Amino acid sequence: MDFSVEYKRWLEFDGLDTELKNELYAIKDNEKEIYERFYMPLSFGTAGLRGILRAGINGMNVYTVAQATEGLCRLIIKSGRQNDGVVIASDTRNKSDLFSRISAEVLAYNGIKVYIFDAPRPTPELSFAILHLKAVSGINITASHNPAEYNGYKAYWDDGAQLNPENAKIVFDEISKTDMFQVKRLDFEKGVKEGIIEVIGKDVDEQYMKAVLATRINPDEIPKNADKLKVVYTPLHGAGAKLVPEILAGAGLKYLYCVPEQMIPDGNFPTVKSPNPENRSCFDLAIPIAIKNDCDLLVGTDPDADRMGIVVRNKDGEYVSLTGNQVGALLLSYIIAQRKAKGTLPENAAAIKSIVSTKLADAICKAEGVRLESVLTGFKYIAEKMRDFEKDNSASFIFGFEESYGYLAGNYAYDKDSCSASLLICEM
Repeated sequence: MDFSVEYKRWLEFDGLDTELKNELYAIKDNEKEIYERFYMPLSFGTAGLRGILRAGINGMNVYTVAQATEGLCRLIIKSGRQNDGVVIASDTRNKSDLFSRISAEVLAYNGIKVYIFDAPRPTPELSFAILHLKAVSGINITASHNPAEYNGYKAYWDDGAQLNPENAKIVFDEISKTDMFQVKRLDFEKGVKEGIIEVIGKDVDEQYMKAVLATRINPDEIPKNADKLKVVYTPLHGAGAKLVPEILAGAGLKYLYCVPEQMIPDGNFPTVKSPNPENRSCFDLAIPIAIKNDCDLLVGTDPDADRMGIVVRNKDGEYVSLTGNQVGALLLSYIIAQRKAKGTLPENAAAIKSIVSTKLADAICKAEGVRLESVLTGFKYIAEKMRDFEKDNSASFIFGFEESYGYLAGNYAYDKDSCSASLLICEM
């Protein structure tokens, strides 16, 4: 592909978005910058799209998002399930709201029913909503814990998990045939008026929170210790701000101190270098609150609220962060031991981890007589194995995790869930 020819094609397109056109004019004498934006398109794979917010075929913008959605539409039309609908969710990143509306407009033009959340929501709630609404697919506008200049586009199928390689290839092939400037859209407000676009929110939230609260093993434990357990929470300016506090309060947590500056949705993530709870520095504002209020536990979730990191107070009173492997091993051990004690551990109980995650999990499962499966890196492979268990009744899933701070207990969703992980950490 000749990057200069494609650059010229964009500049000469009459309907080009004014902001993007100005952006391209500003780099007209910068060949390196033009090359970076036009040397190749963003690649659509099993993780969808991810890229820097910028004009060009190698950036996240209204045209690349519309083109990706057109590709997904053609997969759905081939399946004959246009009426089953597509659920759209987004996080708090810059342009996430715009990209979710663009996606809805493309789907609606193609005659595909749309369910779109009224505000940012956690990624795992999208997975839950696909199953709850019996939708054929889902779209999530997020770049997870990447820096502020990024955004992304993840596509899900009817099983609540990200697209498998076969479906992702179909979408990729259809994208390759599609001129991004020729993608048709139905005006969002018109779509709402006609009923092909349906805005969702509170009702799905309530069902999702009910499912998360059902993952508790000892529901009386948090209320019983309500006067002792003190927790600091930060959503790092992301989508966890609404539901994580509601879930913890619903579980009976009395003392929850939220970091006020980081409860504000902001795609620039102004209080952190990178909104990744794996980084201890993300808790710099939370730790003084913990010290002031004599708190035991600090919980942080990333912008789309699928990953969770924690900081705990040690025996010397110091606040130390735990790794994803440590938290995964602790939760695995807790779930097995407590379900055994309560007589709720299935005889064919099984846990799943990624191959790069700690072998301590192997030792725990071996000692407890629980089956453990190791899968390729990426939570979609954990979801795939969960589905295998369901299809052949070979095992009952109890917990899955990966070292990159992703955890799931229960099959109400098929993606990692910081909301239920936060709840179980407090219970444990």
